[in-house]
Amino acid sequence: MTDCIFCSIIRGDIPSKKLYENEYVFAFMDIQPVNPGHLLVIPKKHAAIITELDDKLIAELFKTARNLNSALRKSGIRCESVNFHLADGKSAGQEVPHVHVHVIPRFSGDGFGLKFPPDYKTPKDHLKIEETAVFIRKALGET
Repeated sequence: MTDCIFCSIIRGDIPSKKLYENEYVFAFMDIQPVNPGHLLVIPKKHAAIITELDDKLIAELFKTARNLNSALRKSGIRCESVNFHLADGKSAGQEVPHVHVHVIPRFSGDGFGLKFPPDYKTPKDHLKIEETAVFIRKALGET
């Protein structure tokens, strides 16, 4: 895909602060970091959503994210914890339509977090949850 910014970064058409690259993935610093050390891991193969990737590539993507998590923790950068974030589609918050895993160093009081709806902690109807599970099991081919 020629107009994808991440594909342009992989090709070297757009400069990046590369951290790691192999045959399958490319990792670089996020240019709008939540915290210092915030980085992205992307597949070299263009795919808008994760279901377009095969299992081997998904495994490589997350193996690389795990290794960079470890590097962050050893680096001296402030990093009490780490969030992995993958927004899979526009309504999930994906801004660049190319699969990418954010690896975000976290620390107490950093001001970042997921915002849950106001009724999140209200107990839900277990029958409705089971009805939803039935749809998912059917889609998996299970009953």
